[in-house]
This record gives sequence, structure tokens and C-alpha cells, in this order.
Amino acid sequence: MSFKRGQLAYFVAIADEGQITRAAAKLHIAQPALSQAIMQLESQLGINLLLRHARGVTLTPAGEMFLPYARRAVAAEMDAVQTAQSLAHAAKGTIEVGFIGSPPTLHAPELFAAFEDAHPDAQLSFRELTLPRAPTLLWLEDVDVAFCHPPAAELGIRVKRFRLEPRVVVAPNGHPLAERGELTVAEVLDETFLHFHPSVEPAWAGFWSLDDHRGEPPPHTTTDTVLTSTELVACIASGRAITTIPACQAATIVNILPDVVAIPVRDADPAALALVWRDDNQNPLVPALLALAGSTAERSSAAEHTTRN
Repeated sequence: MSFKRGQLAYFVAIADEGQITRAAAKLHIAQPALSQAIMQLESQLGINLLLRHARGVTLTPAGEMFLPYARRAVAAEMDAVQTAQSLAHAAKGTIEVGFIGSPPTLHAPELFAAFEDAHPDAQLSFRELTLPRAPTLLWLEDVDVAFCHPPAAELGIRVKRFRLEPRVVVAPNGHPLAERGELTVAEVLDETFLHFHPSVEPAWAGFWSLDDHRGEPPPHTTTDTVLTSTELVACIASGRAITTIPACQAATIVNILPDVVAIPVRDADPAALALVWRDDNQNPLVPALLALAGSTAERSSAAEHTTRN
């Protein structure tokens, strides 16, 4: 029996979320289309997988038995697609680097310049990603490696830290904190923060709201939700909320939006700029980039230490 592309992944998402509406948001498809796809799958199998009720859905006994097989099939398909893409990139001498917000050549020009010098025949390709979504394996499926603050640890995902960046508050000029030259975490915790889309990886989203210092989500957030870097910038520019981001990325936003300011948070734990990749990636240019990241970071650290002394 063959299945239409996505059918099993749709079923797994609904089982995980316990609700078709949340699953549709996670998958970025319309709810009616998701409902129709699951009904087609049930018809094809000749069994009912879900029990629909007012609060959402639950699995039927047949659905419970079918779920682990569906999970394995989805994982195998993801692995096959990722491997094929990695091999295709390798055959073309291409490495595709994903990023969030501004391009990594602005924040780590030395790394990518060193890569181009060491591999003049290789082609660097950049792709802007949405904010990290769970599972990270799926979020990374279209790129060889991502350059960003890493999402939560996940089986099959590797992370190499490049450098640490101070966290700064980005706020509109009219905000009460906008005149401050520096802030503390305690002064910011009760402010209104951006509300991230439910599909954004929770630990990653919480980091920008200082959940790691507060120990819980912020008490005040916007009513609209943020899924992309563009939406993040637009929400800040509207004056409705603040967020914290790495200082290097804040500098880019301030240059684009003159009515926005960046204020250092002196006692906030720093953000990491890191390379994130799938452990099963087959592109040989990925280890080459990682090796250069290590040596470049060491040289930058040594230069910084020399400057301080």
C-alpha cells in the first residue's frame, strides 16, 4: 500500500498535538485540508484512526497501534530526503547555510571568507529560515547547516558554538526604557514581550523573553504571534512590545529602523552564535566549514584576549 506524500506526517502531528487545529498550525497548512487528508488516509486504510470530540481528538485503538509504524515511516522518509539533498549539494560542490534574520556574512564575515579562501571551487548558498520549529530535524531539512542561536537539544542534531554575544533589549523609541544606556534583567522581566507562534521551539522562543532568568514565560505578551524575523521586526517597530536578541543582530535592526533602539542588558546570560546541523548530513563541505569555525573562533578569542591585555 502506498501513501500520498505527507499523509503519515499529518497523522503523527495530530497524534502529538491532540488537536487538528494545533497540528495544522504546526504544519503550516489549512485545517480543512488537514482534516480532508486524514479522512482520505482512514478511507485508504479501512480503519478509523481518530475519535473526534469537542476538545480535540484522541486515537482509536487502531490508531494507537498504527502510530509507531507511522513514526518510523516518517523518520525514514525524512532521513532519505535529507541524505539525497546532502549528496546532491556535495555533487554540485554546494553548501547551503540557513540563517535567521540578517545573513551570517554580516555577523561572521571572517568565517565565510576563510571558507571561500580554503574552498574556492565550492559554492556558498544562503537561505533565510523561519524561527526554529520542533522537531529541529524537520526544520533543518532544506539546508546543510544553520547559523543561529541553537534550539533545544534534540537527538540527531549537532551544535558547534562559534562565539557568545551579549543580549540587548530592542525597543521602540517611545518606550519608557528607550532613554536608558544600560539595563538589568530585573528591570525588564515585567515588560510586554513578543508572543511567538506556538509552533516556534519553546525553549528558543523563551530565551528571547528572558524565561531563562525569570523561570517562566513573561506575564505580558502581545496578542499577535511572531513566526518569522520579518514579523519580529514589524512587531517591535509597531511599539507594542520588546524582545532581547544578540547585540550583532540588534545593530542590523537599528540600522534599518531609525525609531528603534538597542539597550545592553548587563547581567543577562549571553546568546550563542552557533552552527547547527543534522548528524546524518552527508555533505563533506559541512565538516570543512565546522573545522574552519573552530580555528576562526580560536583566533578571534586569542585576538580579543591580546587586545584586553
